[in-house]
Amino acid sequence: MRSLRAAQSLASRSLLLSVRALQGAASPSCVGARWSSSSVLPPRLPSPSSGAVPAGVTGAVSFSLTFASFAAAEAKAKERLPSDLLPQNVVLYQYQACPFCNKVRAFLDYHDIPYKVVEVNPLSKKEIKWSDYKKVPILTVDGEQLVDSSEIINILQRRISPDDELTNDEEAKWRRWVDEHLVHTLSPNIYRTTSEALESFDYIAKHGNFSFTERFAVKYAGAAAMYMVSKKLKKKYNITDERAALYDAANTWIEALNGRDFLGGSKPNLADLAVFGVLRPIRYLRAGKDMVENTRIGEWYKRMEDAVGEPSRIQE
Repeated sequence: MRSLRAAQSLASRSLLLSVRALQGAASPSCVGARWSSSSVLPPRLPSPSSGAVPAGVTGAVSFSLTFASFAAAEAKAKERLPSDLLPQNVVLYQYQACPFCNKVRAFLDYHDIPYKVVEVNPLSKKEIKWSDYKKVPILTVDGEQLVDSSEIINILQRRISPDDELTNDEEAKWRRWVDEHLVHTLSPNIYRTTSEALESFDYIAKHGNFSFTERFAVKYAGAAAMYMVSKKLKKKYNITDERAALYDAANTWIEALNGRDFLGGSKPNLADLAVFGVLRPIRYLRAGKDMVENTRIGEWYKRMEDAVGEPSRIQE
């Protein structure tokens, strides 16, 4: 009976989980970002140890092959920062499937900023009880709190590039488009059918911070709830055909590139990283596969995967 009551309780709360984990966890409409001087600081995590960079390729290879390999690697290199500009003791409090959290991770990965991840349980939120801010993402840098995905990125960008203009009009326009339009096409697509809703919540359950009982309840109760809610989201955002809306958004983005590899030209800018970040959680779900197969976004997405590279997350 205790397990049944627990499952029923979790089922009733699955809607809250769903909305915050995959749609509104870090809504760009929340209050502007701030470095918080809260008297309650997050739990202190150990500083990352410095790692050595591999010295290079060894063995007998021809000069031409070595040079070609080096050039290709340089073309795809991350935007690594000088050590004096590198943020220290970075911790990201997140939901793995949250598109806004993925925006922040894309920025950190691209700039090769080492960071630790604390996966927040969306039901109890015990991992962020120390904070007055109850949404994700939350980023802490040397214990200072930063909130709201777009503003986290704005402040980090000013910190790592203090002499550069933060953004231009085109870049700002498309960053707003990501927060105000693109993200709203995701939930109606990944919960479009019962099977797709189950696929999405299987991913959430496997990668989220849940107990065994919670994982089972979240997968099935959450999928059922969000299948129904997705119909209301379609109406709210004036979507008649989910896939058509997603495909139109993907092609609109590619048209904005106007033949460039990235909106930033030869390398990604903040708008590129924002689009890539919010699409990354759905890329290998059915909706994401359909998007790549039926639009022109695939080549750009692959270039972004190469540019962002491997995660700079510190594995513990």
